[in-house]
Amino acid sequence: MNKYMQAAVEEGLKNIQSGEGGPFGAVIVRNGELIARARNKVLLTNDPTMHAEIIAIRQACEALGRFDLSDCELYSTCLPCPMCIGAIFWARIPKLYYGALDSDAEAIGFSDKFIYDAIRSDFQGQEALAIEALDREGCLELFRAWGRKQDKKMY
Repeated sequence: MNKYMQAAVEEGLKNIQSGEGGPFGAVIVRNGELIARARNKVLLTNDPTMHAEIIAIRQACEALGRFDLSDCELYSTCLPCPMCIGAIFWARIPKLYYGALDSDAEAIGFSDKFIYDAIRSDFQGQEALAIEALDREGCLELFRAWGRKQDKKMY
C-alpha cells in the first residue's frame, strides 16, 4: 500500500478502534513530507463539518500559514463528499488520491447521494432543503462595498 494512503488508513482505524467515528482518514503531503493527518470527528465533536479532509486542510493551512495548498496532495480513505470536494477546490489542492468509492461508503450506511441528487436537480423540486432568495438588493450593498475596497486581498 502507498505509504501516504497507509497513514490515512491508520487515521480511519483509530476511529473504528476508539468508537469515535467511521473508517474515514485523510492526510496531506507537500514535497514528499506528510504535513497533516486527520480522521473524521463528527461524532466526537457533534459538528457535521468535521470530516477528515476538512480537518486535514485546516491543519495544513495552519502549518503552512496560508490558505493556498496548490503544492500539496490529499490522500483520503474514501472518495470525499461534496462538502469536502468543495473545500479541496477552495484550498486549490491539485491532486486527490482516494481509496474506497462513495458506493462503498453507502453500503455501510454513509450516503451523500441525497446531496448529489439535490445538486443535479438544481435544487428544484427536492425536499431536503428549502431554498428561497431574500433581500438581494440589501445584500448587494456588501458586494458593492467590496468592489470599491482598494486594499482587498482576494482568496
